[in-house]
Amino acid sequence: MRILITIIAIAITAVGYSQDIKPKFEKEGESVKATYYHENGEVAQLGFFKEGKLHGEWKMYNEDGKKIVMGQYNLGKKTGKWFFWEKDGLKEVDYADNKIANVVKWRNSEAVVLNK
Repeated sequence: MRILITIIAIAITAVGYSQDIKPKFEKEGESVKATYYHENGEVAQLGFFKEGKLHGEWKMYNEDGKKIVMGQYNLGKKTGKWFFWEKDGLKEVDYADNKIANVVKWRNSEAVVLNK
């Protein structure tokens, strides 16, 4: 009987910890703002949908809340400049019609933009 109670207690605890945090959707004008979360509660992705497609600015964050990706969608297609923050620097990727047009990689030691 003790074994059965122990197994049930472990199962209940495991289910409690394994539940995912559900995404949040909010209507804003003609768009829907979407917020997705990591298991630890930090924001994982933040962006918009329009006509059921990714649209506008999208940001992605790591589990520590640090921004790792930022870019634009136009009705489901990647467009313009996308930025990918990596350990050793920043990668700037230009998209045209959902295809990579150019890639520039910046190292941490190089100044990309002065913030004064």
